[in-house]
Amino acid sequence: MKKSLLVCAMSLGLMGQAVAAQSLKVDMTDLSSGQSVGEITITANQYGTVFSPELSGLAPGLHGFHVHQNPSCAPLEKDGKVIVGGAAGGHYDPTKAGKHGYPWGNDNHKGDLPALYVNQHGMADNPVLSPRLTIDELKGRSLMIHVGGDNHSDHPMALGGGGARMVCGVIK
Repeated sequence: MKKSLLVCAMSLGLMGQAVAAQSLKVDMTDLSSGQSVGEITITANQYGTVFSPELSGLAPGLHGFHVHQNPSCAPLEKDGKVIVGGAAGGHYDPTKAGKHGYPWGNDNHKGDLPALYVNQHGMADNPVLSPRLTIDELKGRSLMIHVGGDNHSDHPMALGGGGARMVCGVIK
């Protein structure tokens, strides 16, 4: 009897580890102040990958939200100008589609996510779903929140018009 309870407990422990392996937490940092604004939990489900923010202190409204290629939030100098969060690189684009679009599209960056909503109190806690991404391909990349919204197009402005990089976190 003791042996069956031990096997059962071990099995439950292993199942708990399997569930935990399908979840990642990303610490998010304001790129201008260097202060933490909270975290985003990434989980897999039957519909894709869910990004669940618990963020505060952000400007209200819609913000461009993307997976970027590199695991860095550091600044980068390009053409004599410093780009805040520039070391994150561009949007994750493993197929080299070279264009911005909807998260469910098949002919655009794979790192294009739904816009992130921040309420009037500066809090973001509304999850977004990406149907094409898997947790495994996210490791070693970064999450970026932009100052402006996102129209999921390259027109009239490139990359959805989100503008400057505002908040970033490395996915480990």
